[in-house]
Amino acid sequence: MQLKIMPKKKRLSAGKVPLILFLCQMISALEVPLDQKLLEDLVQPPTITQQSPKDYIIDPRENIVIQCEAKGKPPPSFSWTRNGTHFDIDKDPLVTMKPGSGTLIINIMSEGKAETYEGVYQCTARNERGAAISNNIVIRPSRSPLWTKEKLEPMILQNGQPLVLPCRPPIGLPPAIIFWMDNSFQRLPQSERVSQGLNGDLYFSNVLPEDTREDYICYARFNHTQTIQQKQPISVKVISVDELNDTLAANLSDTEFYSARSSRERPPTFLTPEGNASHKEELRGNVLSLECIAEGLPTPIIYWIKEDGTLPINRTFYRNFKKTLQITHVSEADSGNYQCIAKNPLGAIHHTISVTVKAAPYWIVAPQNLVLSPGEDGSLICRANGNPKPRISWLTNGVPVEIAPDDPSRKIDGDTIIFSNVQERSSAVYQCNASNEYGYLLANAFVNVLAEPPRILTSANTLYQVIANSPALLDCAFFGSPLPTIEWFKGAKGRALHEDIYVLHENGTLEIPVAQKDSTGTYTCVARNKLGMAKNEVHLEIKDPTRIIKQPEYAIVQRGSTVSFECKVKHDHTLIPTVMWLKDNGELPNDERFTVDKDHLAVTDVDDGDAGTYTCVANTTLDKVSASAVLSVVAPTPTPAPIYDVPNPPIDLELTNQLDKSVQLSWTPGDDNNSPITKFIIEYEDTIHEVGLWHHQAEVPGTQTTAQLMLSPYVNYSFRVTAVNNIGQSLPSKASEQYFTKAAEPDTNPTAVEGLGSEPDNLVITWKPLNGFESNGPGLQYKVSWRQKDGDDEWTSVLVANVSKYIVSGTPTFVPYLIKVQALNNVGFAPEPAEVMGHSGEDLPMVAPGNVQVNVVNNTLAEVHWDPVPLKSIRGHLQGYRIYYWKIQSSSRRDKRHIEKKILTFQGSKTHGMLPGLEPFSHYALNVRVVNGKGEGPASPDRVFHTPEGVPSAPSSLKIVNPSLDSLTLEWDPPSHPNGILTEYTLKYQPINSTHELGPLLDLKIPANKTSWILKNLNFSTRYKFYFYAHTSAGPGSHLTEEAVTTMDAGAGKAMASRQVDIATQGWFIGLMCAVALLILILLIVCFIRRNKGGKYPVKEKEDAHADPEIQPMKEDDGTFGEYSDAEDHKPLKKGSRTPSDRTVKKEDSDDSLVDYGEGVNGQFNEDGSFIGQYSGKKEKEPAEGNESSEAPSPVNAMNSFV
Repeated sequence: MQLKIMPKKKRLSAGKVPLILFLCQMISALEVPLDQKLLEDLVQPPTITQQSPKDYIIDPRENIVIQCEAKGKPPPSFSWTRNGTHFDIDKDPLVTMKPGSGTLIINIMSEGKAETYEGVYQCTARNERGAAISNNIVIRPSRSPLWTKEKLEPMILQNGQPLVLPCRPPIGLPPAIIFWMDNSFQRLPQSERVSQGLNGDLYFSNVLPEDTREDYICYARFNHTQTIQQKQPISVKVISVDELNDTLAANLSDTEFYSARSSRERPPTFLTPEGNASHKEELRGNVLSLECIAEGLPTPIIYWIKEDGTLPINRTFYRNFKKTLQITHVSEADSGNYQCIAKNPLGAIHHTISVTVKAAPYWIVAPQNLVLSPGEDGSLICRANGNPKPRISWLTNGVPVEIAPDDPSRKIDGDTIIFSNVQERSSAVYQCNASNEYGYLLANAFVNVLAEPPRILTSANTLYQVIANSPALLDCAFFGSPLPTIEWFKGAKGRALHEDIYVLHENGTLEIPVAQKDSTGTYTCVARNKLGMAKNEVHLEIKDPTRIIKQPEYAIVQRGSTVSFECKVKHDHTLIPTVMWLKDNGELPNDERFTVDKDHLAVTDVDDGDAGTYTCVANTTLDKVSASAVLSVVAPTPTPAPIYDVPNPPIDLELTNQLDKSVQLSWTPGDDNNSPITKFIIEYEDTIHEVGLWHHQAEVPGTQTTAQLMLSPYVNYSFRVTAVNNIGQSLPSKASEQYFTKAAEPDTNPTAVEGLGSEPDNLVITWKPLNGFESNGPGLQYKVSWRQKDGDDEWTSVLVANVSKYIVSGTPTFVPYLIKVQALNNVGFAPEPAEVMGHSGEDLPMVAPGNVQVNVVNNTLAEVHWDPVPLKSIRGHLQGYRIYYWKIQSSSRRDKRHIEKKILTFQGSKTHGMLPGLEPFSHYALNVRVVNGKGEGPASPDRVFHTPEGVPSAPSSLKIVNPSLDSLTLEWDPPSHPNGILTEYTLKYQPINSTHELGPLLDLKIPANKTSWILKNLNFSTRYKFYFYAHTSAGPGSHLTEEAVTTMDAGAGKAMASRQVDIATQGWFIGLMCAVALLILILLIVCFIRRNKGGKYPVKEKEDAHADPEIQPMKEDDGTFGEYSDAEDHKPLKKGSRTPSDRTVKKEDSDDSLVDYGEGVNGQFNEDGSFIGQYSGKKEKEPAEGNESSEAPSPVNAMNSFV
């Protein structure tokens, strides 16, 4: 049965299928795939891709940029409305629209005011298929007004009274950030007693004499404009009741005396909020902040509870010493009554805050783009929720659907539009607006009616490789309208596939659940609808799985020994495996004791740290296998010895002399366990920035138990101490008490500051941020500043936090900028940073190199020259020039194979280069392009050149056939690379005789059009050697050699055979030679033994001979030895040689020792006792000093002389 893909279970009745697109990647059933060829043909309504935020607060000092980007086919046109009416940008010289975009740029930096352009803007993107609209974008300039001038009288209070210092900042846009500092720009310390409220006021639960100061200053920071405004300083003086009345008596009337209120302890009362109950309303998704600040003496403590419920664990945070309760991402479930309780030893008071969570509209089902074919049905669903319930309204192409042109295929049912029997004119963009009193949502969704024959988007002849017994997935991404059906076939004969073996997915993918070797082959995917048919072939190869046939084995070894693990891998011969070893699932230690070869891992000098799990991992491009073994390290057999161990940890850590930037730490050492403590290591933990991470602080000698430690600002320190002896380190001590240092401005600025553009119109500024330890205080931010290097522009600056990158948009292409990044925190700024130069983004070069000239140097080398392009046209960093060159094929060959282009890149500003490796006698074409960091520029016009002829390669083959008595036939194939026009062949040959000597060399020229030749007049039964090569006009090429033998007649053959018998190969001759050699060896051994026993050389004769200072050589006819030397190629001994010519002995030698032989020189013995000397048969006296060494007369050497 033929297998078809039909969306049978999910498919509705005819005309009820809203989706006609299924992609193998399952990106979206509603989006046209981003296939470039497909997009060139398909029309598509506009889609808004980028727009400015709904509430857009602008900087009045910079140009206004209102973004509106859209895509569609054909490309959409753009228009704008302002405050509900058409905005004619052509009539305003300060307003321009970005080419190919709807983005507005309002140039207020040269002239004009930002306030002039306040309003509500909306962008419309339109093409022939419909119109999409943006959100309503409300443009408002930021404002940072000054404080109104006011006269603030000094405040005189009794010790223990409550106090509220009002801030009342000016109303800015966006709202200011409030903080209190003194005249030295130092943050005022806050605590459970003194804290800043959410409204910016500074609350004192009770005042103390140290609160007396004249510079309580409230600051308002407006981040958008990077300005800070300050209130007039407030003076506060805290005195006793008597001092207070004396002061008032001298300056005020009797009615203004403080008399009733004493500084005695009192129960809590709330400073804010007032009364016993209040109400708070918050929007869904925001942060709910509830505040209770109480006064009292002693200072009250605040607690929070939720009536009839519990506070959410992961979303609840306490701020401002628990006076503020924050719940993040609030939802309707967080509505209810929250109670804050203020308590001190004299009593408690509570306040109930009723919280109601409202909700701006949010999506439940947002409308999605809909692609239909003519006659199909579909629907758009727009479902939103909120509190109160949002109202749903529909627009088509930006016009309310109630007044839009009627469409008979459309029916609106509340939050759903139902389409039936759509036609091409039904294409449009629909807008769904969900709104309530807290906001609105606007979504564009198009209905695109297309009639398209099937297209298969998967690349033709895609090769899939799968491991045997694994699933195989063959893609068939397709597109069509109406929805095509998919069929799969296997093999050239169209063998149909069956559902019981294969799985067909709705996106066209064919799945083979368990691929076997017989699954290999070619598979064809066919897509059909009523408008046509398309098909595509893919190929499947099944590979053998990778297996570990010899796995590493568990091992137990002693310290100091060597261990080896084996891992043998078997794999598919077409795949290349890589074998890697891991220890405890990590890399092997970087230690020369670990060595890895092909199949083994070896560890030498094993120690305790080497214990663990070792894993062998074998990877190929298709699969991965692993095997593990555990290594256990044990101690060698113990011997009785004192017990040495690492020290016990120190105890009793104490902090004293606590200053802003130093503290003294003392401790008591633990037991040293028979090995003296050599040093102590002090570490610290920062519980603000890196909880649980311990850092090295200092080291002191083992005799010292205190240390003065230098500290950094804004760190909550805990310390611990570790003792060290010759055995090792102790466990760390218990942590000391915590010590929190005061905040300060940063000491350093970010490093690694760079400025590089990622796009032609931006500058990406990056830096390495400070870590929490380097911040020196809370509120770490970065002041990022930039200006053009070659311009007169002022520095432009922004403040950012929690990032290490800032993107400057709208820059000119590839312009140098000066950049600096300065750190700051709530205390102040770091030192002035250094300036760094960067560049805005590069763009592709605009101009191709000109005047390209080619000079052919020889048949394989050409030199190319070109003129450099203007520097301004490069638009980036010049990387070099790139030459593309290729061999021009004939039209017939071009059809058979793809033209391969080669590339050579020449770095820098070079304007010439060499092209090596060219083929002789060929036509080439080339072009030159300039390269920058973005890519290549346009190509220069193609320049054609050709290379001259070269010498040919050797003939492709040479065979010698049909041998006869006096002739041979040679057959050959022309050279595979003629490198020109062949002119002739040369054949050289010469005979080889029976001793393998070469005879005279004969020469023969053969026409180029021949492929065989009969060589006559040869000698019978003779071996010939042939040298054969081809010629072009450039000369001869490489040669082939071959040997062949002519035949012989029967009679001659027999004669030759009888003459050519080699006597050395006859058995009887070999046996005779072996017997002779054996007899000679026996004789030599007997002689040697007799000499060692003293034989016929009496000691007295030796002594007499030794007394003669000169040695008399014996005559040849007296039976002396002939001359023997290994310098004459082991000549045989002369006839009659029996005794050495000279003999001398030492008187101190033993009687049975061998006399030294030689010309007056002491003899020597080999390690085996054999004699080393020289036999000489010279006829005249020689000086006693002359000594020429020779081999010892051993039986072996004697035999060598006969060989």
